[in-house]
Amino acid sequence: MTKVLFVVSAADRWTLRDGVVHPSGFWGEELAMPHKIFSAAGWETTIATPGGKPPTLDRLSMSWTAGLPGKLREVRRYLDTIKTALDNPRSLDDVDSDAFDVVFYPGGHGPMEDLAVDPVSGALLTRALASGKPLALLCHAPAAAFAAHNADGSWPFAGYRMTGLSNVEEKFNSFGRKAKWLLEDRLRAGGAHYTKSRLPLRPFVVVDRNLYTGQNPASSEQLAQRLVADVG
Repeated sequence: MTKVLFVVSAADRWTLRDGVVHPSGFWGEELAMPHKIFSAAGWETTIATPGGKPPTLDRLSMSWTAGLPGKLREVRRYLDTIKTALDNPRSLDDVDSDAFDVVFYPGGHGPMEDLAVDPVSGALLTRALASGKPLALLCHAPAAAFAAHNADGSWPFAGYRMTGLSNVEEKFNSFGRKAKWLLEDRLRAGGAHYTKSRLPLRPFVVVDRNLYTGQNPASSEQLAQRLVADVG
């Protein structure tokens, strides 16, 4: 049986450039839909967070601005079915990534707050990328890659083709304009070959070697389906 590790932010906030704390967490669709697709494929799923803290659902991800009513109801219903797993995650520092066939990071602004500077997550990402096994980062989750470092201090993701939430998409949110840094800019500055969809908010997935990235919440299902197709 294929085993997939979901590494989820434990942050319930995103601190902006002006010091304002914006309530945040994980994005509902980005966790629910891949989890649902993997489970339907017969994969065994494990959820882990920094410190084993139950993750916080970003309330905005369930608002009318986040998607069509039918999709939001589907997401809500599915999150309810995995509530026990969400309320009782593994602690990230107690997880052996080598025991899993796939590592998957859903987004939301939460990773910008904690995973981007989490050394445990950074070490896990470095190992996962080097392992050759599928590693997937969705929407804001590529921010977690900034905590990864090779032994010589270099960035493991330099030279990889990647996507993630674009500057344009970030600035659709009024508070996004107050970000300390923008994901697209920082991926480019770090040496990733960033690419994005011609039109914002459309599904877009990039695969480079064993690294899978999705641009935005709309990419959740396409990213998960690609992983299932490739892993078999």
